[in-house]
Amino acid sequence: MPDNLRSQVVTQGVQRSPNRAMLRAVGFGDHDFIKPIIGLANGYSTITPCNMGLNDLAKRAEAGLFNAGAMPQMFGTITISDGISMGTEGMKYSLVSREVIADSIETVCNGQSLDGVLAIGGCDKNMPGAMIAIARMNIPAIFVYGGTIKPGHHNGRDLTVVSAFEAVGQHSAGKIDDSELLEVERKACPGAGSCGGMYTANTMSSAFEAMGMSLPYSSTMAAEDAEKAESAEKSAFVLVDAIRNQLLPRQILTRKAFENAISVIMAVGGSTNAVLHLLAIAHATGVELSLDDFEVIRARVPVLCDLKPSGRYVATDLHQAGGIPQVMKMLLVHDLLHGDALTITGQTLAEVLADVPSEPRADQDVIRPWNNPMYRQGHLAILKGNLATEGAVAKITGVKTPTITGPARVFESEEACLKAILAGQIQPGDVIVIRYEGPKGGPGMREMLAPTSALVGAGLGDTVGLITDGRFSGGTYGMVVGHVAPEAAVGGAIALVQEGDTITIDAPDRLLHLHIPDEELERRRAAWQPPKPRYTTGVLAKYAKLVSSSSVGAVTDLGLD
Repeated sequence: MPDNLRSQVVTQGVQRSPNRAMLRAVGFGDHDFIKPIIGLANGYSTITPCNMGLNDLAKRAEAGLFNAGAMPQMFGTITISDGISMGTEGMKYSLVSREVIADSIETVCNGQSLDGVLAIGGCDKNMPGAMIAIARMNIPAIFVYGGTIKPGHHNGRDLTVVSAFEAVGQHSAGKIDDSELLEVERKACPGAGSCGGMYTANTMSSAFEAMGMSLPYSSTMAAEDAEKAESAEKSAFVLVDAIRNQLLPRQILTRKAFENAISVIMAVGGSTNAVLHLLAIAHATGVELSLDDFEVIRARVPVLCDLKPSGRYVATDLHQAGGIPQVMKMLLVHDLLHGDALTITGQTLAEVLADVPSEPRADQDVIRPWNNPMYRQGHLAILKGNLATEGAVAKITGVKTPTITGPARVFESEEACLKAILAGQIQPGDVIVIRYEGPKGGPGMREMLAPTSALVGAGLGDTVGLITDGRFSGGTYGMVVGHVAPEAAVGGAIALVQEGDTITIDAPDRLLHLHIPDEELERRRAAWQPPKPRYTTGVLAKYAKLVSSSSVGAVTDLGLD
């Protein structure tokens, strides 16, 4: 359906008595049928603290939509808690849930011919899932982030969920006792909200604000603070204005918007998962975006923020220091942001940032001044080489050993690797290979937070490399390389590595190399046989058949046109 006909069709549709009868049953009166009908996609659940506060925000947004002259229609969508499923078979469903969320929102909004959608999400996959749907449908839309969790506290230090994973590694290495491990677990997550560092949820909320699809300052608000609910209500009014003006997502989600998002992600030290998700959103939007674009922007954007996982502060600290608008203004004045990009408010980004200072306040050190950044270049690097001809993604700042060459320690699953780490079988200088964990091979591209946190906890984070065709949590740091493509399940070179082979991870040169002759690599490739599918029925089987390479966002509708 052409976008400019949607509202006309909806209005005509509800005039027919069968449509009116059904809508009367859910609360429509005689004068409501001419109002815009707006979907309120609510990711509420008690499965995860990230989403447990969303229903209150949804009700506040619902009231705002009513007051702005619209008719909201609330519906639910799912979530998977990465933190709870981490290190288990259940983690295979996490990335899959992104597609389920996108499909569910698209299905409801298009199935009911809605005039617009306000999507509320908190956990990692709610967010890109909602934005993929918004990009596909191209009806007026706004995203409301559920908000970040406040930090836990123990012995004078801030805790996040990653603290609990690292404590397991410390415990296995004999550095802390049972009681200390239990105290960290008890205090790491004190209430509602998404994981508190610049992990995947806060990274994506920051990206969406930078892209103009969420309101200014909303991406770093705490879930439990009053301003978060106020922002949700204000978002409702902004969306109704967008519907009246027919301001559509694809007018906002332009190439410039994606470049702005990448610049902000580099500046705040965001998650590797942002690469995967932005590629997928760009695909849904029809914007050309590749892994190489991330590398181009990385080379010119400094890391300005001192944020966890590798830094000191959490998202609530960033909010108090000026939030994403402060970071964006610094990028804008140094010609690293497209100020003419449009936002959901109808203003350009430059207009939104007009009153924001060009430099951060001197009484804080969360956001560093321009002349004293954390790092001169961005942290998310694209590595290539004979082990990753399509590319791989690594965080390269903050690692003490940016280049490592060592013997391969090969594992066919995350569980096998974690067992070896906890048993003390990994030595400094080793390069761990975890394979058959990619989009098809896992299937589902699990995150490797348990092994990487165990390495850090055991004191091996700076001396051991790790490569995988799976993903990493936004809480991961160290000499780790994920998203290796092609993946093992399709015969990528990572499938051909043998125990003891020499591998080089070279962050400065963006190189991932297996030190064997080309002839030997080809001999191994000729002898390789694809493994049998791990799942033959259900959603994981369907996903494995449809999913594309991580190098193009692990989308499930590539080439369907």
